[in-house]
Amino acid sequence: MATSNDLKNGMVLNIENQLWAVVDFQHVKPGKGPAFVRSKLKNVLSGKVVDKTFNAGVKVETANVDKRNMTYLYNDGSGFVFMDVDNYEQFTVGEATVGETAGYLLENQAAVVALHEGNPIYVELPASVILEITYTEPGLQGDRSTGGTKPATLETGLEIQVPLFVEQGTKVKVDTRTGDYLGRVND
Repeated sequence: MATSNDLKNGMVLNIENQLWAVVDFQHVKPGKGPAFVRSKLKNVLSGKVVDKTFNAGVKVETANVDKRNMTYLYNDGSGFVFMDVDNYEQFTVGEATVGETAGYLLENQAAVVALHEGNPIYVELPASVILEITYTEPGLQGDRSTGGTKPATLETGLEIQVPLFVEQGTKVKVDTRTGDYLGRVND
């Protein structure tokens, strides 16, 4: 248990048997009336974001979330297998828990897996990853300066938009939060 005055970004709260991560918070002391805490909370499982206001000093239940550094090993058909880098313990994380981050996962890639009571609740990837383009249409001569984009399929099967000059076999840097092309990577 903590009070609303103890809120910090990244803290996970248990509100009505649902886990909510604190995205943003602000302590407000109006000229008239009692102080309060305005917060933005994100549901850990669904990703839904809500605004919630707490009176100052109100007790809130914190959830014990264990974030572990892990390495993604493989997909066994029933889920994604991760290995804890400290004790080599392996966890299978379901496809629903991994969600959209599956499009950025390559074997032996580092990730952070958050566990609550021994159950994986979400997977955090680095801000960007380097992936190879396995298929894209060739760019036409003269299209290089127009600034247009075209679809490209990555080695994980994910499809993103890339500039017209990017060719098949090129390694690109991709933002894992938005899926945006960030640039080419030279080997």
